[in-house]
Amino acid sequence: MDARTYYYQMEAPVTQPPRRVVSLVPSVTESLFDLNLGDRLVGITDYCVFPAEGVKNLPRMGGTKNPDVARIIALKPDLVIANREENHQEHVDALRQAGIPVWVTFPRTVADAINLLWNIMHVFDEPVMVPRVRLIEQTYDWVLRLSENREKPTRVFVPIWLDPLMTFNADTYCHDLLRACGGLNVFADRERRYPLKADLGTAEPYAADDPRAAGRDTRYPRVTLDEVTAAQPDVILLPSEPFAFTEAHIPLFAALDVPAARHGRIKLVDGSLLTWHGTRLAQALNSLPALLGWDED
Repeated sequence: MDARTYYYQMEAPVTQPPRRVVSLVPSVTESLFDLNLGDRLVGITDYCVFPAEGVKNLPRMGGTKNPDVARIIALKPDLVIANREENHQEHVDALRQAGIPVWVTFPRTVADAINLLWNIMHVFDEPVMVPRVRLIEQTYDWVLRLSENREKPTRVFVPIWLDPLMTFNADTYCHDLLRACGGLNVFADRERRYPLKADLGTAEPYAADDPRAAGRDTRYPRVTLDEVTAAQPDVILLPSEPFAFTEAHIPLFAALDVPAARHGRIKLVDGSLLTWHGTRLAQALNSLPALLGWDED
């Protein structure tokens, strides 16, 4: 299969509203329930935990990276919803080869995420939650306008892994969400370099035309604490996922000579607010501005 078929599909590859759906994307699972479509789900992943009451009795198909393809095929779903970032292409290919339509989603901006919600309602022919999505869209527009009118954005650093220390650049949903909420990602322009030693500044990176670097994801650079210090973030947000940062990790960053440490602005945050596109965006738009210092303006 041509690898390009694994890119983001604006709409599901179905001609009728699906009735039997398997979701391999936790944020989409939650969104389907929030959009009055939870009763269409016949299978979910082990990481689909919201809404707790809604998902507790649904069959689990394994993890996002290692779903039980045979079990999914046996369910005979009308549609499987996947995500290019969370799910492996080999599993998508296997499902498609079995004749099962797979919708590969891949929102990388807040606008993409909102469009996905509209597309879900269109594909499923379920308009009852139009007011809810419209409110999310209006809230986004309002927060964006306010953030653009602030005197200056808040310089923010968000690690997503610890060993090695990892973050994200401008080509990600997390970055765009922070931007909308008045945050300036201090590593927006930092690309992942290969090999790992090059990313950490201890070796020369592969040349752009080196086949070892071809097609590699450059959106999640590994950075050093020295780079974080040089970036001088005003706020450091420590998310609960994908790496589970806790209060025990705060001293590591509090020891840095950066404004975030000097002014006590190293904060724990629910990681799903940063990474779960979908209806959880409503919570993110209500919570992140305060974490980025709006309440101190």
